[in-house]
Amino acid sequence: MVASSPPMKKIAITTLGCKVNQFESAAFVSALDSRAGVELVDFPGRADVYIINTCAVTSRAAAQSRQLIRRALRANPEARLVVTGCYAQIAPLDIIDIGDTPVCIVGNGYKHRLVEVALADTGCDLEMHMGDISRKQEICPLTVTRFGDRTRACLKVQDGCDSFCSYCIVPHARGRSRSLAPEKAVAQAELFAAQGYREMVLTGIHLGHYGRDLAPAASLPGLLASLLDLDLPVRYRLSSLEPTEISDELLRVMAGSAAVMPCLHIPLQSGDDRILKRMNRRYPAATFATVVENCLRHLPDAAIGVDVLVGFPGEDDDAFANTYRLLDGLPVTSLHVFPYSKRPGTPAAAMAGQVAKAVKEERVALLRDLDHKKRVAFALRHLGTVRRVLVEAPRGGRLRGFTENYIPVGFTGDPGLVNQLVDVRLEAIGDGMALGSMVGGAEGKAG
Repeated sequence: MVASSPPMKKIAITTLGCKVNQFESAAFVSALDSRAGVELVDFPGRADVYIINTCAVTSRAAAQSRQLIRRALRANPEARLVVTGCYAQIAPLDIIDIGDTPVCIVGNGYKHRLVEVALADTGCDLEMHMGDISRKQEICPLTVTRFGDRTRACLKVQDGCDSFCSYCIVPHARGRSRSLAPEKAVAQAELFAAQGYREMVLTGIHLGHYGRDLAPAASLPGLLASLLDLDLPVRYRLSSLEPTEISDELLRVMAGSAAVMPCLHIPLQSGDDRILKRMNRRYPAATFATVVENCLRHLPDAAIGVDVLVGFPGEDDDAFANTYRLLDGLPVTSLHVFPYSKRPGTPAAAMAGQVAKAVKEERVALLRDLDHKKRVAFALRHLGTVRRVLVEAPRGGRLRGFTENYIPVGFTGDPGLVNQLVDVRLEAIGDGMALGSMVGGAEGKAG
């Protein structure tokens, strides 16, 4: 009699938060894909194991993390529940209190062990794989062989943060800055290119600090130059960079290659010097303005997105007016606006002058209206030009994609062009994007 095979173990994964979390969850998927007897299913369908990669950057993200845990518990109270990510790092006891089901909690410094924990046959009653994240000196070794059904992959090259802005819980959740060795970053980039990804986003918690902890020291411009030397058929983007870390060297590398997209994301947070000091940000508003102008000298067509934190403690009408005035006058192209969220354990949570919710909502609305105007003005400026677009999956009867400088574009074409580079003439604005028509055919190599 032939022994029957054991049933497949169904595993569901869900992810909140930043591109770093997305990369790490992709590493979990990649590792599970290689295991026999494992079937990946959609969250929150019924599964034998739930893996929840949480976020804690705002109180809303923490609440969403708790909500996902409850959804998994409702879907199958008998399942193995593995919780990781920033909320798991800073609030493990709160997670244990959510329900009666035992939980395996895996801290950010132990994510390389998560798949082993998820597939273990032993129970996980009060099981924690945590450690002191502040003592971690090396980045978690994670490899991604599958980054979902996307044309763009995130390449995590750095983790942790040394800045300790007064409002931010992330350094407590992620630890100190740690970098991926250049040869490992290159190997991951080659792996992504071999899989057919046409665009990579270099990402980290504090990307501008890349390489400072390595021996010998490395740098982000040096890593980018090494990747460009490979001449892979991909385009590169950079995730968020602090204003004081956008050097002339980096801008020269970006300007010197058509494979590096002219697109920068620079956190401002406030345009008022007094508030910037209370935030423990290390630049005045005038320096931020100078950085933006310098970026555009090197990259005249660059998109420059800006993070703004509204309603920080002590932000009065004059301070907000300074922020609005600065952003209104700068040639930035988009704003990512967030209301200040009190995070227990940060200095800002105990500061005097907490801003009322209604005031924050009013200021957020004003800046989001300015964001809309900036985005439309930037797209209008490029009407009549031909831009290179990486084609993404069609929606609403149109192919979609982004130009080099991250203008969203819709156009008609063959769905078989997905993941190809095409030239598109931008002709109009509608449906929250530029509308255009293809010029010529697809090209087989990025850059």
